[in-house]
Amino acid sequence: MALHDKNSVREELEDDVYASADLSVKMPKHHFPKLEHEPRHVYSIVHDELMLDGNSRQNLATFCQTWLEPEVHQLMAECVNKNMVDKDEYPQTAEIESRCVNMLGDLWNAPAGTNHVGCSTTGSSEAAMLGGMAMKRRWEAQRKAAGKAIDKPNLVTGPVQVCWHKFTRYWDIEHREIPMEKGRLIMTPEEVLKRCDENTIGVVPTLGVTFTCQFEPVEQVAAALDRLEKEKGWDIPIHVDAASGGFLAPFCAPELEWDFRLPRVKSINSSGHKFGLSPLGVGWVLWRDDSDLPDDLVFWVNYLGGNMRDIALNFSRPGGQIVCQYYNFLRLGREGYRKIHTACYETAQYLAAEIEKLGPFEILYGGDMKEGIPALCWKIKEGANPGFSLFDLADRLRSRGWQVPAYALPADCEDVAIQRILVRHGVSRDLGSLLLQDIKHSMEYFQKHPIQTPMVAAEATGFHH
Repeated sequence: MALHDKNSVREELEDDVYASADLSVKMPKHHFPKLEHEPRHVYSIVHDELMLDGNSRQNLATFCQTWLEPEVHQLMAECVNKNMVDKDEYPQTAEIESRCVNMLGDLWNAPAGTNHVGCSTTGSSEAAMLGGMAMKRRWEAQRKAAGKAIDKPNLVTGPVQVCWHKFTRYWDIEHREIPMEKGRLIMTPEEVLKRCDENTIGVVPTLGVTFTCQFEPVEQVAAALDRLEKEKGWDIPIHVDAASGGFLAPFCAPELEWDFRLPRVKSINSSGHKFGLSPLGVGWVLWRDDSDLPDDLVFWVNYLGGNMRDIALNFSRPGGQIVCQYYNFLRLGREGYRKIHTACYETAQYLAAEIEKLGPFEILYGGDMKEGIPALCWKIKEGANPGFSLFDLADRLRSRGWQVPAYALPADCEDVAIQRILVRHGVSRDLGSLLLQDIKHSMEYFQKHPIQTPMVAAEATGFHH
């Protein structure tokens, strides 16, 4: 019987990960490593470091999806090496993208007889950029045809997310953002008309304002612009930023007219990875008709022996999120999306009612599906002094893992602080009840340990969603 060398066998054994040479030293943080390491060891290092991020399911600040079905995880793994932009190499993924565009055209009521066009993007911000670029190019073409100058374009929006500030700055456009005021926190037709002129490339209502979660009145703004065209001759288009609402209103408020049913709405952007329920990294932009997308923004690529439009800003982009968006469309249909989002709205309404009962809070928006997204926001009542600020409450809730952002409103309401909860798929009624307990416990803590100097916005964790 052959004998084994005890020492040679020992050398073939794998050390316990945390007793290994790799994990007994500090790994490099700021210079490129000289040596290679065992994959199990490196995985453990990175995995452990990511624990410090906290639990994404308790992040009630983000609009982005944090719960996904196992099949979505599997499809993402199967598509991890597919570049969405390479349509000739991955023609079936390109076909799936095209099907999603057609389904969204149906969802957003593209009129029969029009040839709506669109594409996927990395997120709704890229989609917004493409929609904005199309507005600018159409305006320039109209001005040139009339022999007029194109050096002073402007864009009218309500209080918007930072992507529109980036768009107007990057493309040298005057941003006429409607400031908030006491009693009016969103765009109104009257405020829009005050800012429009012959140099206005478009108006952007938001279907789900970042700060207050409300829908801006797209139909009323469109009617006001129709009257303005009759009076002044200015044909000003609407681009709807439906980053959140584009996957909510069609299912939960189908009677709300905000989409291509309104002739003045020429383009829409939305985020698939928000209430579209897809993994992070997919947005959508659609134009009412191919004539609304200027030709000079379109590149044509070979695709199955023919040509296909390419209108994205990125040249390398993963395909898994588009595939998973298609999975969700097939998996859920209108019925499934309605069930999921209705449950989220009902949880938001429950939380709003319970938080209002606590005493010092005034609910600004409480999750009405005809008025906004499944969310709620509140402020401290005028004249109330609970002994803490909303920033203190947000900070205290973090000790239990919750991210419930508190932030000051933008111009001209910077003196008003509000707090907000996003109720996404995966935020159950039971999870919400646990949050309520922690809010109550936090308030009890402040009563026992009074805050001498309440925290203010400048001292709080930054909020830039």
